Amino acid sequence: MTLTISSDGLLAYGLMIGTLGFFGYLGYQAATKNELDQDAYLSARGTQNWLRIGLSLFASGMGIWILFGPSEVGYYGGFWDVVGYALSSATPFLLLAYVGPMIRERLPEGVTLADYVRMRIGKPMQIYVGLISVAYMFTFLFAEFTAIGKAMEILGDVEPLVPMLAVATVTAAYTAYGGLPASLRTDRWQAWVVIWLIVVLMLILFGGDLSSLISDAKAYNPEDDWSIGSMSYMDSFTSGLALVIAITAAEMFSQGNWQRAWASEDNESLKKGALLAAGLVLPLVFVMGVLGTVVAGQGAVADPSAAFFELIKDAHILLIAAFIVLGIALVCSSVDTLQNAIVASISRDLADGNMDLKQARIATLAMIPVAIYLASTMDALSVFEIFLVADLLATATVLPVFLTLWGKIDSRASLIGAICGLLSVVVYGIYTVDLGTGIGYLTSPTNEYGLANLEVFLSALIGSGVVTIALSFALPPQPNGVTEEE
Repeated sequence: MTLTISSDGLLAYGLMIGTLGFFGYLGYQAATKNELDQDAYLSARGTQNWLRIGLSLFASGMGIWILFGPSEVGYYGGFWDVVGYALSSATPFLLLAYVGPMIRERLPEGVTLADYVRMRIGKPMQIYVGLISVAYMFTFLFAEFTAIGKAMEILGDVEPLVPMLAVATVTAAYTAYGGLPASLRTDRWQAWVVIWLIVVLMLILFGGDLSSLISDAKAYNPEDDWSIGSMSYMDSFTSGLALVIAITAAEMFSQGNWQRAWASEDNESLKKGALLAAGLVLPLVFVMGVLGTVVAGQGAVADPSAAFFELIKDAHILLIAAFIVLGIALVCSSVDTLQNAIVASISRDLADGNMDLKQARIATLAMIPVAIYLASTMDALSVFEIFLVADLLATATVLPVFLTLWGKIDSRASLIGAICGLLSVVVYGIYTVDLGTGIGYLTSPTNEYGLANLEVFLSALIGSGVVTIALSFALPPQPNGVTEEE
């Protein structure tokens, strides 16, 4: 599987440079096509039809994690883990199709979800949501850099830091210069590259001994006690549901999706585009998860996070080359979105809209050294734990935010509900074990196996929702003349 560092190594570097050069050129062309003001830089307002929105949502959501995450979940888990991971990748787009038009109508000039939060709940909650969003997206950003470094090391024997720096430099350059319009332009090309390469690669994988693949997917791992890894295992419903709740909640605070909500030409474009993205993502993540169970059925592997790559370790050099192009396309499609979305959230939500275009460009470039440093120093477990904490904060906040679409919800109740969502986690810990355990769940919401704890996430979700609804009916009406933003 590994390209040697000589001529084949040069091929890996050549493909990486060529692919990055192509996407960099597209981003530059998009930036020079129209003169940008701050609003166009952050929102590209009303410029995208449904197909462009669908492809952009798909591309920006399909980072290089698709080659690692689903197959690792499949390797360790069973049927419901694979299903849960696939659903959690699609449900944010399904929710966006439903609630996105409602929020657009209430706030036509928005850029981020926290813009709506400020209008409906107030500035303190806007800052809180902005902090959650930035923490989640920045973790996602440096996790993507880590993944491309690992993928290029596996596929081409390339020093991991080299692709990290190359991808970061090119994407930051065209994103800082062209903003969201540049990201949208490259997304379309990246989406088609990903779709066609995935189709071809899947036809090659499944065009062989299909019955053997199915048998391995159903088989249990004969060597690794930590790996269930069988599509026959049906007792993992709780962990699968935990994935759906945690990831869906967190993705609703990924501001790249909300930027595209306002970039849509109209509500119908947003709805159709989001449904297209969900329809593309769901089967792809499911298949990648199933392939992880195939690897598990064949026995233990040294690195379960790279389980998928075990299936192509003896592949022809052309297939390896295609995966290098695919990997670069995947990582570019997600990191350029994250870079611009982080800046949008900092500018609108944390800096109170006081960041001008020049400062936004500087912020785009300034985050890259920090992300690269974290990507090169943090291990996978630490990144996973940060993700889980961000997921928990989002889970405790998602219902208080979106329940405000119902006119009977009081803005004061939403703010208290988000806080009580986290307190509900502590109460659950006290009820089941003790106070220390409850407080510990706030920084490590896992079960004894180190996986997302369903009961903890349900406590945050249900507690926040119940308190928000109950207080909305219990609190006295707000004084006349007091606006929601005030």
